[in-house]
Amino acid sequence: MSRKHPIISVTGSSGAGTTSVRRVFEQIFRREKITAAYLEGDAFHRYDRMEMKQKMAEAEAAGNRHFSHFSPETNILAELQEIFRTYAETGAGRCRHYIHDEREAEEYGGEPGTFTDWEQLPSNTDILLYEGLHGALKHGDIDTGKHADIKIGVVPVINLEWIQKIHRDRAARRYSTEAVTDTILRRMPDYVHYICPQFTETDINFQRVPLVDTSNPFVARWIPTADESMVIIRFRDPHGIDFPYLLSMLHGSAMSRANSIAVPGNKFDLAMQLILTPVIMQLIDRKRRAQ
Repeated sequence: MSRKHPIISVTGSSGAGTTSVRRVFEQIFRREKITAAYLEGDAFHRYDRMEMKQKMAEAEAAGNRHFSHFSPETNILAELQEIFRTYAETGAGRCRHYIHDEREAEEYGGEPGTFTDWEQLPSNTDILLYEGLHGALKHGDIDTGKHADIKIGVVPVINLEWIQKIHRDRAARRYSTEAVTDTILRRMPDYVHYICPQFTETDINFQRVPLVDTSNPFVARWIPTADESMVIIRFRDPHGIDFPYLLSMLHGSAMSRANSIAVPGNKFDLAMQLILTPVIMQLIDRKRRAQ
């Protein structure tokens, strides 16, 4: 943690909705005139797309059918932890990008499925935002969340997460349902061991819960809409959270536990704005006082 160089870490698995949460942060940063540096979790994969396919084939030939991007072994998490530490101390650090598709290939000048070269983060930024798989992982000598000031989990219930991933990967990446299903099954042990435990480390969790039948996510024709969902927002430490204010602003909301509020899905963006803006401004105020 750092008063001068705050870090926010957003953690969630593939298809969870972390990108949507990042967009809310970007809106807040623009509105409040905050200059942010960004780290993408995919940039810390150990292997590019072709190398990962080769490693996966080798693992399967050796009897391991659960080789996945979720595990610490397939990521360079020591480097991620070091960048967090360096930014917290100096406001500087290195980053790179994983090129997902043709649009990003044109933007970054590389081939889809590869990494860009490492480069320095922009200078004179106010805050660092990480969004990816391992923003709060504790494993051996690794504690990626140790230097983060605020850790946020994005965790749809599992069937909804699968529906979102299946629809995204079919539409954006042209994968078949069978291919996405194989990926989900392959990742399951690592999901249980390395993704789920992070959500006990996070300060705030946003969990979307569908209000329609998602019993068989592998044949679902549509992703449940915001109007067909609730969002459970859990605060690890509820002290200082103005729940009466949130309930008054988020019509249709209710306290579900002493540290949790259930919000209609169509109020999700507003809830994030109301909750995250004070958090961000508190970090920025602390930063300015420390200078």
